[in-house]
Amino acid sequence: MFTPNPYGLFSMPPLETQRLRLRRMTMRDARDVFAYSRDEEVARHVLWSAQKDISEAKDYLRYMLRRYRADEPSSWGIEEKRTGKLVGTIGYMAYSEDNGSVEVGYSLARWLWNGGYMTEALARVIDYTFDAMDVNRIEAQHELDNPASGRVMEKCGMQREGVLRQRLYNKGKFVDVALYAILRGDPRPMKGKY
Repeated sequence: MFTPNPYGLFSMPPLETQRLRLRRMTMRDARDVFAYSRDEEVARHVLWSAQKDISEAKDYLRYMLRRYRADEPSSWGIEEKRTGKLVGTIGYMAYSEDNGSVEVGYSLARWLWNGGYMTEALARVIDYTFDAMDVNRIEAQHELDNPASGRVMEKCGMQREGVLRQRLYNKGKFVDVALYAILRGDPRPMKGKY
């Protein structure tokens, strides 16, 4: 279902917003990745644990570089233009060609929480996905005790479709998640407003 392009299905081209640059990550980003990924609060609601050592950031970046090379669903690094620092990630967690759908996920440095940065990044990714790819549905999910993530999704036009009970096993326990989605024909209240 994805529109072929000369760089592959998941080419992850650079995307811009007013304050952010979404780009492929490189090994030079290791210090920045470690700076926010070692924060227990940042790791609390994602499926990875807080990093204990910069070698874990390097391992993550090697993994992402392999995914780029293999043209597999990947993540952009979120670079704050003002500082030039990588402050998070956003990208495709899963893809179903048969169903024309992708799942997106994201994380952001705590010092930028509640500043509209993730809404800006998600709106840009939603626009790119619908404008450049033959995708009909974009999904995202969040743990129920992380309602701020749901507010980001709602601001970008995603609709809450329900709760999936104990869908994920995270940090030693089963957790309930809220599922959100936006369809190609749905209104995009943030379209171009980033």
